[in-house]
Amino acid sequence: MSKKVILITGASSGIGKATAKKLINEGHIVYGAARRVEKMNDIKGLKTIKLDVSKEEDCKKAVDTVMNREGRIDVLFNNAGFGLYGSVEDIPLKDARYQFDVNMFGLAAMTKAVLPHMRKQNSGKIINTSSMGGKIYTPLGAWYHATKHALEGFSDCLRLELKQFNIDVVVIEPGIIQTSFGDVVGGPMMKYSGKGVYSNMAKRVARTTENSYKEGGGTSPDVIANKVSKAINARKPKTRYVKGKYASMMINTRKWFGDKVFDKMIMSTVK
Repeated sequence: MSKKVILITGASSGIGKATAKKLINEGHIVYGAARRVEKMNDIKGLKTIKLDVSKEEDCKKAVDTVMNREGRIDVLFNNAGFGLYGSVEDIPLKDARYQFDVNMFGLAAMTKAVLPHMRKQNSGKIINTSSMGGKIYTPLGAWYHATKHALEGFSDCLRLELKQFNIDVVVIEPGIIQTSFGDVVGGPMMKYSGKGVYSNMAKRVARTTENSYKEGGGTSPDVIANKVSKAINARKPKTRYVKGKYASMMINTRKWFGDKVFDKMIMSTVK
């Protein structure tokens, strides 16, 4: 295992934080980037960068910082993101655009900033955190799922473009993970759709989400960190790594049984 210079976005919690800890323990040089730098101060050996991925200038500055200090970036782990839930009718378009700014365009800005350096090196790996939500869908999650479906297509095209430069593109598709995702989703969803014509559905989805993500209800983020490590250290990584509670089951149900069966299954969980 060779020592690599790795830049992780969204490293202040959940999957990003668990991955940073693991990679540092493996002996890699790891930079963690996030808006809340103080949330990363407990990770021994981590080099921190303040970053808001929705700001293109921040993305370029983060990459420049690592390049100036280390002279190379071997791995970019695009992990920053959040889930915006509520009905399409209720969510203001400005908020939907911000969901794309973080989950998709922020990821693209980080990627564009790092690519000239990786091309010059003739090596590198770009790992993008998608979700089982990039292959499936749930009620009131249109904008979140739209970003993850977009990320999947973006990553596939990017993989083909970068193969000639010896740069790998890998997609991580987690299932339900023990993170703050469930807590973050419920509040805004009830704010947007908790009192209107979608209120009954919003209450059911909020309850189902809370139950899914409560303690013991999801897979440890360490499991995803192990998959990221595997992709980083593999000479020829897979294009996708699927792991976490319900991920394989949900993706395969949609794939093999079709939309109508999947519709019934998903709606049965929010009755």
